[in-house]
Amino acid sequence: KINQMKKIIPVLAIIIFVACNNSENSGHEHGHTTGDAKTPADSLMELVMAGHDAAMPKMSKLSAAQKNVQLALDSINKLPGKLKQAAEPYKSNLDSLMKGLQYAENSMNRWMEEFSMDTLESNAELRLKYLEAENQKVTAVKENIFSILQKADSLLKK
Repeated sequence: KINQMKKIIPVLAIIIFVACNNSENSGHEHGHTTGDAKTPADSLMELVMAGHDAAMPKMSKLSAAQKNVQLALDSINKLPGKLKQAAEPYKSNLDSLMKGLQYAENSMNRWMEEFSMDTLESNAELRLKYLEAENQKVTAVKENIFSILQKADSLLKK
């Protein structure tokens, strides 16, 4: 249960952060601010959170795809000799897909565990570099998730 809490707390922190920012920005109309100047770090933090927010809803699809791949692999393993042998190329693709799905899920979880919103708040220059690096990481994680889910949809079509 402690491990589960360690995974949930960063996610809750991100959700609270985004919710607070959205309520603070509710005075903005037609894309214009009401005088709140954003720092480059604020803008980068928004990009980082946008990457996270785009990828996070796909986590349940990753899990579902893993279950479907496992079901297909289990079915292939139950086939009699010649049919099992004939399904070997498909099984190989499923094995590769499973590794990709697991990697995508692990990458997102690792990024969330390692990301710290308040890192280097006292040093604007270093914070900017940190957020630039984190934006690159979360963008790569997001793109990997989208890509592997597209492969899963293609391979698992019924």
